Amino acid sequence: MNDQHARLKRPFVLASIMLATFLSAIEGTIVATAMPSIVADLEQFSLYSWVFSAYLLTSSVTVLLFGKLADLFGRKPIFIFGIVVLLIGSTLAGSSTTMPFLIFSRLIQGIGAGALVPVATTIVGDIYTKEERGKVQGYLSSVWGISAIAGPLAGSFFVEFSDWRYVFWMNIPLGLIAIFGIILFFKEDVVREKTKINYMSFVYLIGFLSSFMYILVEAGSTYAWTSGVILSFIAMTLIFLTLFIYNQKGTSDPIIPVQLWDDKLIFIANLTSLLTGAIMISISSYLPTFVQGVLGKTALIAGFTLTTMSIGWPLASTISGRVLFKVGYRKISLIGAWSLLIGTSLFIILSIYPSVYIAAFASLFVGVGMGTTSTAFIVSIQTEVAWRVRGIATATNMFMRSIGSAIGVAFLGGLLNSHLQKELAGITIEGKQMTADIMDQLLTDETLEGLSTDMISLLQSVLQAGLGKVYLSVFIIAMISFIFIYFLPKERTRKQ
Repeated sequence: MNDQHARLKRPFVLASIMLATFLSAIEGTIVATAMPSIVADLEQFSLYSWVFSAYLLTSSVTVLLFGKLADLFGRKPIFIFGIVVLLIGSTLAGSSTTMPFLIFSRLIQGIGAGALVPVATTIVGDIYTKEERGKVQGYLSSVWGISAIAGPLAGSFFVEFSDWRYVFWMNIPLGLIAIFGIILFFKEDVVREKTKINYMSFVYLIGFLSSFMYILVEAGSTYAWTSGVILSFIAMTLIFLTLFIYNQKGTSDPIIPVQLWDDKLIFIANLTSLLTGAIMISISSYLPTFVQGVLGKTALIAGFTLTTMSIGWPLASTISGRVLFKVGYRKISLIGAWSLLIGTSLFIILSIYPSVYIAAFASLFVGVGMGTTSTAFIVSIQTEVAWRVRGIATATNMFMRSIGSAIGVAFLGGLLNSHLQKELAGITIEGKQMTADIMDQLLTDETLEGLSTDMISLLQSVLQAGLGKVYLSVFIIAMISFIFIYFLPKERTRKQ
């Protein structure tokens, strides 16, 4: 794509991949805003976190597979495949009548999303020069901020004036537009190599992560840590992890090339992305529940508190992308780290002094932190590596952020469920033992009518305390990420 004709098509290609990235990005914010209504309709509050975990699990693992396939077979076919699978999952999710089926649909959505984000970012790295990448990657990263505007607004709009199912069905026309844009405007020349892909490594990795996440969510709440079910899953986790490590050592083509981790910049950027992924998903997943369940506000107000994240995210992404090579990736990353610390500390205050305004300001700072660090990490990593490994290097960073989100929402969901189960133990309604699923009734006006004033007050205080533990954990994660960023190398010799 070096001739003048190809350069003229670049804006259309960029618009198409930004639209496809938007589909993946909005799945977090739009679903988060609609989740209180979804769980009130489908019930089973205890499965709340699995709606996010299922999507994050498959998108996290497949991001590595599709990054590898994009290096071997080209970006275009993998990208189109990802959009198609995401649309299939969205159609099924919008048709769900039970929480388990919704969770299954989210698994399919996650497979499609696993191809979109890393391949989109890799395409930008291919068609733009090193000097142009900072600005353009800033645009692409800002899509996550834009989704923070459109997601809560669209989610709250559908909940208030239509049906939550359109949260998923709205993806269909947008995805079709993105597919046609890529088909018409993106041309690439790929030299196909006869290379075997070690698919069993992905099977082992999925087995390890899914069993590990099940332990994080269910242990201490649904099942005791010493129960046969949890002990069985612990055994499964260890077995799959051992098989994965053994498989990777015995192959000449591991799914995560070891040499990538030898670079200090990439090593720290990937570990930090793991932590910031946990921060991002924890805020977007549980803030609407706090606003609606504890503060008693509407879905529109809950959407507003998440929307403010977008004020910081796109601005930070765009500005950091433009000044990255002038200021330096380390200084830009530190600015983002400080912003994450401020935002997460405000969430601790929120859990003590509930306020819509504190929630909005906290989201704003988290948005600045995410937009700044994500842009700095991607651009610096892509500048560091050659074309032949740029896809897997980009995918690895995306994988770490996604896996951080998956593990983070599972761990914090388990922490919240465990707290709810403990606090509600021994309390009965009409002779029936209360469980975490009783929180369904706090999330809509219709279900609230069936509770007394004292019961509403009790449930709100229990939920507030539980989410307070979640926010304290998120602040600790932000502190650890700051330490990692502090040790980013100040100077380095760029690889050609």
